[in-house]
Amino acid sequence: MERFLIVRLGALGDVVHAIPVAAAIRRAYPSARIDWLVSAKHREILDLVSVVDRRLVINDRPSADADAAASGNAKPADVQGTSLWQVVRALRQNRYDVAIDLQGLLKSAVLARASGARRVIGFSRRYARESFASLFYSQSYDAGRGGLYDPRETRHVVAINLGLLTLLGIQTDRPAFPIDAVESTAARRACEATGGRYALLNPGAAWPNKRWPPERFAALAAALRDRQHLMSVVLWGPGEESLARETVAAAGGAAIATDRTAIADVVALARGAAVMVSGDTGPTHIAAAVGTPLVGLYGPTRAVRNGPLLPQDVAVTRDAICQCHHLRRCKLDRMCLLDIEVAEVLSAVERRLAAGPALD
Repeated sequence: MERFLIVRLGALGDVVHAIPVAAAIRRAYPSARIDWLVSAKHREILDLVSVVDRRLVINDRPSADADAAASGNAKPADVQGTSLWQVVRALRQNRYDVAIDLQGLLKSAVLARASGARRVIGFSRRYARESFASLFYSQSYDAGRGGLYDPRETRHVVAINLGLLTLLGIQTDRPAFPIDAVESTAARRACEATGGRYALLNPGAAWPNKRWPPERFAALAAALRDRQHLMSVVLWGPGEESLARETVAAAGGAAIATDRTAIADVVALARGAAVMVSGDTGPTHIAAAVGTPLVGLYGPTRAVRNGPLLPQDVAVTRDAICQCHHLRRCKLDRMCLLDIEVAEVLSAVERRLAAGPALD
């Protein structure tokens, strides 16, 4: 096998969780060509993954390239299409031996099949996000437990993704995240403002159901300054600046907000942090991938599936009491994350700091 196509269009955290698949293929087939089909909205992280040869981009968000260019971290897409037909035509020219659909949606499965690859593999009906996607695969991987969102499934999504590679005879016990180190003005300024040691706090998330309140992040920042002599840097993404500003305003000088950040800045900020505190969202998974000490806050999603990867990391979770699993918005009057108090998170952060940095 010489030509591989990975199909994982988004979201950011899911793309990060798929990077070990590309790394494992590269280890097994050092001279192979590995292409990745990704949404324009989420391609920036793949610019930092050197084991991927080409990034084929569906331009389903016309402003994506403009946003990246404004950040100063943009790279041109290797192949870009503004319609599915353009993308399919580009795919078919590459004559792939294998197409791997890690998304499990009808859209991603159809694209993998339309690539013309000799083998198209993906997840079984139980593990695909849309069960009919499995009809488009020549081989389906059944992970052998309850299913993708079944509480009996206790493996991390990274392990489930890597399991799919057993269909190709590729086995790996330890996931690798070959994400390049980058220079970042935002990270440099954060280091200068904090004396080089800081906690990275992330109050934002695409799902409102995953957001711990800014005032609690602010109280946490104040406690970390007083007890650990640790300043906090508050991270924010598109549409989240107000959450960051609210956190900083309530922190009494214990926190600063980052500049506007691109994905490369998030990587650099995470690498420089003494610890990161965040809900289940893309920057959290970037931090986990680069080995940042983590305290994750979980409720509508399960930490065992989406949580930190290192044994030293700490997950503060309410998934056992959550009644809105995998819903963007809570359907109750009080979301489960409100059950997590500042003192509990502070204790988790202090335990994580005491455990020390990631071990090789």
